[in-house]
Amino acid sequence: MNHDATLTAPPRRARRIVLPGLALLGTAGALFVVRRPLMMSAPRCMAGQWHGCFDTFNGVVLMTLVTLPLAALVAWALAHRRRAAGVTSAWRTSLAEVGMVHGTVPFVWLTMMPGGAAGSAPARVSLVPLRDLVTMGALGIVGNLLVFASLGFFAPMRFAALASTPRILALGTSCSVLVETAQYVLRLDRVSSVDDVLVNATGALLAGLASRPWWRTTAQAPSDRPRRALPSTG
Repeated sequence: MNHDATLTAPPRRARRIVLPGLALLGTAGALFVVRRPLMMSAPRCMAGQWHGCFDTFNGVVLMTLVTLPLAALVAWALAHRRRAAGVTSAWRTSLAEVGMVHGTVPFVWLTMMPGGAAGSAPARVSLVPLRDLVTMGALGIVGNLLVFASLGFFAPMRFAALASTPRILALGTSCSVLVETAQYVLRLDRVSSVDDVLVNATGALLAGLASRPWWRTTAQAPSDRPRRALPSTG
């Protein structure tokens, strides 16, 4: 048993080092690519102005990146509290909770951002599958894939009941339907399209499959239960 434990220890340590390193490199690369457009919104965002910051794509992305250290601090505080209470997988549970919120709310905010004729333009619906997919373009497709990607990645790690591909797909689909319905009801000058639902759900599913090694473990051993002390034998 000790021999098996020593064999599995190095891969676990390597995974803990490689994954944060890849995330850091990806964030740094994204910042380098979009640094110029983001800096255009920086003065208004730093001044706390709503117009020109929170109502623009660049401003929302900038504030999402700026609040990354705060999100990491919240995850650390939650993990520290859980570890003190004897909860197993405290770090994974805490990172999953913070990741779901921090990675999903900005994208939903962008999708709910009103157009120029919001409130006056008639609500538009497109129910023909794959008709709007061509007009989205590569950037639009990638953006729609990312809307609920964080939710699909982290939700099954946090909630064992969601740790299956059909449930992840259902989660992404239902959340996307809610967003498209809200766009229609609020008349945000956006097209409520079935293709958006399909692409959003696909993004959640692909992200869920990427985190499968972790949420399969969560399904077998729920991480929000404290450890029980073993009874003394002597």
